[in-house]
Amino acid sequence: MPRLHLLDVTNRDGDQTARIGLAKLQKTIINLLLAELGVHQSEFGFPFSFHEVPYLNANLELQERGVIRNLILSGWCRATVGDVETALRLTRVRHFNLSISTSDQMMRSKFRSRFSREEILRMMAEATDAAKQGGALSVGVNAEDASRTEAEFLVEFAGVAREHGADRVRYCDTLGADDPFSIYDRINRLARGGGLPVEAHCHNDLGMAVATSLAGALGCIDAGYDAYINTTVNGVGERAGNADLLSCILALRHGPSARSRDLLDPRLDLTKAWRLAKYTANAFGIPIPLNQVGVGANAFAHESGIHADGALKDRRNYELYDFEELGRGEAESVETGREILTGTHGGVAGLSHVLETKLGVEDPPTDRVRQVLHVVQLATLSTQVPLELEELKLIWEHPDLAEKLVTLPEPPQKP
Repeated sequence: MPRLHLLDVTNRDGDQTARIGLAKLQKTIINLLLAELGVHQSEFGFPFSFHEVPYLNANLELQERGVIRNLILSGWCRATVGDVETALRLTRVRHFNLSISTSDQMMRSKFRSRFSREEILRMMAEATDAAKQGGALSVGVNAEDASRTEAEFLVEFAGVAREHGADRVRYCDTLGADDPFSIYDRINRLARGGGLPVEAHCHNDLGMAVATSLAGALGCIDAGYDAYINTTVNGVGERAGNADLLSCILALRHGPSARSRDLLDPRLDLTKAWRLAKYTANAFGIPIPLNQVGVGANAFAHESGIHADGALKDRRNYELYDFEELGRGEAESVETGREILTGTHGGVAGLSHVLETKLGVEDPPTDRVRQVLHVVQLATLSTQVPLELEELKLIWEHPDLAEKLVTLPEPPQKP
């Protein structure tokens, strides 16, 4: 039976959102937390971009060391041979999504009519060939603005991609222009005609990104192929955002159209959802909305008399799922007295204290503390906020790779 896979794009689509961004250390921790949650794949950056290269390679080394487990790390490139060859030369990334616009609107007004449909197909095919011949383990091809692309051309696009060794095609609802009914039919037709698994990549401009993602995935599965849903943590993304990771999981687990199909990976551990949502919100500097699905402050709050009475008698009266299921319920404390922190201006004594009290490191060796202090200083310089425990733990245990994450590389020299 076809399966459904979650491919999170927080570290690519979320990170490229206007007015916000993530430090490389923060992107790394998000990968760690996605892996703990049991997400199938993380599109973790741009392997042709010079400032991403040390971070991407360091994350792949963390994967080899068993720190990031059971998570495919994939890179996004334009569907050009140049991007692919640069990515293969500079990084160890071997899973790719290659993107090119396919709608008449984009070809006419974005590409200024420089490329015909035949040239779009040729560029995509050549980029796919370059990736496969360069040792790529998987390649997805992205049809940007697929929701406004003629269905016949989408099928042709997928067919050419398959002939050149692509593993799946990404249906990009770039403007959030689809609804659940239209996208089900279009992705179902695309999967049947193209003969490939399909990724549903939906934006939230009409407020339906989760619904369209679910419907599109079911359309692919009903066509007999594995489906992928692209998500971001807390729905962060371009303009009005992307499909929220937790909302998609809950809809698949508790929604009537999907729950009986048992589509989700049994490795998913939703008790990690709360920590992932909080960390990502802090990293982006975007507070979790009160009414955010599952993790908002009001997600399990009841004030009105009728609701409070019903919830106290039986939580199922007014709660579809349990807060414990999402890793919520533990009390949190806030320091109100003396607090020793470590950061850009910190010293050995302060860092030693933090390591002992926060991480439980007994009597940390001074030489090692001095080595790690340098990385801690660079890390807080890059994030501009006090270190989270996950960040400090990674730095303490893997200072060599952490240093790569917090050191800005030199830009390439122009010939």
